[in-house]
Amino acid sequence: MHNIRFVASQSVSIPVPVQPVPIQHYLRQPQRLIRALVDPTRTEQIGKERFRLKMRPLEFMMLRIQPTVDLRVWAKPDGTVHLVSVGSEIRGIEYIDRRFCLDLVGKLSPVEEGGVTYLKGKADLVVEVDLPPPLWMAPKSLLETTGNGLLKSVLLTIKQRLMHQLLLDYRHWASDATESGLAVGSQVLSPNTPPA
Repeated sequence: MHNIRFVASQSVSIPVPVQPVPIQHYLRQPQRLIRALVDPTRTEQIGKERFRLKMRPLEFMMLRIQPTVDLRVWAKPDGTVHLVSVGSEIRGIEYIDRRFCLDLVGKLSPVEEGGVTYLKGKADLVVEVDLPPPLWMAPKSLLETTGNGLLKSVLLTIKQRLMHQLLLDYRHWASDATESGLAVGSQVLSPNTPPA
């Protein structure tokens, strides 16, 4: 068998700047989260909690592939976001498409430590694929190093967007929510404040 498995993991811990509305409320909107984490021109919503993501083309050895991944994204009441791949496809290369499996599992939670809220999360990405004949002679260690590095770069890109784009979008959203009267003196929407 010419099956090979690539794996990558990425963890994050990001301090969240204080805004008028707690980030838990922002995180409970998966569609907004996906738009902040992934280029909006590459995503479409295909169901209540489901999104189709067209990844950037990936160069692997002599192959150029562009996976399309279906994700289920949902949030718990405390703002913890879960993300799981529920399907994948490689368009244009039927040989690989029929022998390709991508699994992505991610979790992002708001955690308070010492009066500061952090976004803490982890993503694990696994790809299993049967190699096409031109790659059968390549050393397995070279293939694994190249593939693992490729997956790591995918997760790193998402992490960078999380650290910049997501916090920026949260700031805009909190500001808009305050202006439109959703947060009357931050207490109204605070998850820890008992109703008056």
